Amino acid sequence: MSPPPTPSRDSRAQAWLKGFIPELRRPLRQAVALGSVSGLLVVAQAALLAHVGAAAVEHRAPLRQAWPWLLALLPVFALRFALVRAAERVAFRAGASLRQRLRKRLLEHVQRLGPLWLRAQQRGDLLNSLVNGIEALEAYFARYLPTARVTALVPAAILLVVFPVDWISGLVLLLTAPLIPLFMWLIGRGAEDMNQQQWQLLARLSARFLDTLQGLVSLKLLGAGRREAQVVEQVSEQYRAATMRVLRVAFLSSVVLEFLSTVSIALVAVLIGFRLMWGQMHFEQGFFVLLLAPEYYAPLRALGGVYHLRMDAIGAAQRIQPVLDVEAPPRRGGAAPPPQAPALRFEELHFAYDDGRGALRGCSFEAGAGKVTALVGASGSGKSTLLGLLLGLGRPQRGRILVSGVELDELDEQAWLQRIAVVPQRPHLFAASVADNLRLARPDADVAALRRAARAAAAEEFIDALPQGFDTLLGERGAGLSGGQAQRLALARALLRDSPLLLLDEATASLDAQAQQQVIESLREELRGRTVLMAAHRLRTLELADHVVVLDSGRVVEQGSLTQLAAAGGALARLLREQQGGVT
Repeated sequence: MSPPPTPSRDSRAQAWLKGFIPELRRPLRQAVALGSVSGLLVVAQAALLAHVGAAAVEHRAPLRQAWPWLLALLPVFALRFALVRAAERVAFRAGASLRQRLRKRLLEHVQRLGPLWLRAQQRGDLLNSLVNGIEALEAYFARYLPTARVTALVPAAILLVVFPVDWISGLVLLLTAPLIPLFMWLIGRGAEDMNQQQWQLLARLSARFLDTLQGLVSLKLLGAGRREAQVVEQVSEQYRAATMRVLRVAFLSSVVLEFLSTVSIALVAVLIGFRLMWGQMHFEQGFFVLLLAPEYYAPLRALGGVYHLRMDAIGAAQRIQPVLDVEAPPRRGGAAPPPQAPALRFEELHFAYDDGRGALRGCSFEAGAGKVTALVGASGSGKSTLLGLLLGLGRPQRGRILVSGVELDELDEQAWLQRIAVVPQRPHLFAASVADNLRLARPDADVAALRRAARAAAAEEFIDALPQGFDTLLGERGAGLSGGQAQRLALARALLRDSPLLLLDEATASLDAQAQQQVIESLREELRGRTVLMAAHRLRTLELADHVVVLDSGRVVEQGSLTQLAAAGGALARLLREQQGGVT
């Protein structure tokens, strides 16, 4: 378990939370004003009730004389209810608006950081921050902050009313009120550490549970399902125990707050009772003060009831703030990319991941316009990293990428991505129909266009064999299709986009030899006129390449045509021999 957070970390989280207050200043002021007016109406309510009570007890007035005063209470009750509801609504809308803006900001920031950064993160923890963490921040701004500010105003206003009427009761209220925030601070000081530990355990549980769900097939095949279930159960038990510790402290604080406020109200009541008995106070005065005493402590008790929201928000801030503090790559320039198939030039590229692993070490080569360039090399040689840098998923530490003579960083990012079609190693298919998955590339594509793209990717036959053809609904991540079918569907989606630049990252790795040959034959015509950069592991796809670049440990060790390199007896020839002496 991680050590408890340091006070400096808490203070940074609190300062970060305060940074959102200017954005919410207007709705917060409205909510506090409405809540304060509702609290002040308590004075009018108590005055009316005290007058009716005095008339009935002291003056023995008949009921008909009390009716006007009782009727006057109805609009006070109705106005208080309306003000409370309006304050809650304004605060809720402010919190919901902040939640939407912050969630959008966090998602956009994660997108700018890119998959290369995301690969090193615990995704369960990140998802927990996106969902539970931001919900905790919403509750802090929608409930805790308005309650805290109303607590600072309403008791002070009641105290100003009580002192001229009964200074003794006012003094009791003044002296006992600080005890409540004092005990809240004393109890909450230990609860904050517990709450942070609870958040850390929740993050660990979320990350572990997501990993378990994603690896169910592997766990089943390895016979490790029971062991992993025990680990998840152990982490869940730790989280349950931490939650119960926080709840015990929360219940203890509620008991202490109720005890202090009840004792204080009882003390006021006893002092008023004695003075009424000794004739030192009028009944209406005493009854008025006695009615106000519970209302004086009500905001303080309400603050105690929502104090845990502050701790939850601090815990959430400590998870979200570090993500937002990670410096995202600077945005690119606004130059328009070339409309035609571009020529690509990679000059002395160096790139290393955050964990220190170097993927590229001075990589340089050219990919001709309208030509198919194949990247060949063992796993980890830098093929996928090169494609990722071209897509803007990361920035090289040294070197540059030129697109038809223009530096990649000078191009408008969105316009550049619109000119690219990609088939990744593990394509993602959504829980939607086959047609909807294809139309992600081109929403206005008709059925004829879908069929042409599917035919070019050798996917039309298996799509027609599905129960509803192109209208067949797929499960999440393409459930219902084989790996090869999913890959061909992703290839059809890329061809439907009809982009001048096509990136293929092991696009036929999941296909058997027959299906692979079908795809290769279908692609010969489709790739004509496009600039294609193709990461190849199964070397049969090199038949499509005009130029082959062989990578080893992030460096180009040789390049040329397939025929030249195969005859040279170098690195490519060795790879060919390893795959049974020929292209397979």
